[in-house]
This record gives sequence, structure tokens and C-alpha cells, in this order.
Amino acid sequence: MAKILIVDDSKMSRKMLRNVLEGIGHDIIAEAGNGQEGVELYKQHRPDAVTMDITMPQMDGLGCLKEIKEWDPDARVVMVTAAGQSSKLMEALKLGAKEFICKPYEPEQVINAINEVLK
Repeated sequence: MAKILIVDDSKMSRKMLRNVLEGIGHDIIAEAGNGQEGVELYKQHRPDAVTMDITMPQMDGLGCLKEIKEWDPDARVVMVTAAGQSSKLMEALKLGAKEFICKPYEPEQVINAINEVLK
């Protein structure tokens, strides 16, 4: 069982991710609605993994990923992206994201990506 932080400005997305991840026994230790909150909650909780939306207000997923990786180079982050954001996705992978899932996603994709980063 892993401790997971969900960073997404959409309540619906957070709820879906929470349901899938808790359904396979993981513990959602916190949820953030923007990148700034994501950085703060990461430092506070030190989760085993993070799901990170790319497009968010205040600080987007790339900014949040960059700050988290500077603070903890071993952070395990799964980016959540909408179709058509391939340039941002490439940048996220360069910044150190380990995996990604595209919206709309199937629960299987979320499970596989999380299992991959937790190896």
C-alpha cells in the first residue's frame, strides 16, 4: 500500500482517481487543487507517489513537478494529461515525471501507471 497525493484542479478527476487508487488498497493522504498546494502538500506529507494534472490555475503541473523534483529528486510523479498536450507531456518527462495517463482514462491505465512508478 502506498501513500499517494492527487494534484488536480478538477474535483471530479480527483474523486475518480481516489476511487480507483483506494480500490486497489492505496492511501490517498492529500488532495491539492493547484500546483502551489501540490508543492506544499508534497513537502508536508512526503507521499510515495503523486498524480499530477498538467493544466491547473496558479501553478500548472509542470511548475509543480519542477519544484517537487528540486526538493526531492526521487519523487515519483504520474502526469495526467488531456489529449493534444504532447509538447507539455514531453517537457514533463524531461523534468522527471515517471509515467503519464491521458484523459479520458480507464481505471486499468491509472493502476498500471501507479504500479510502474512504485516498482
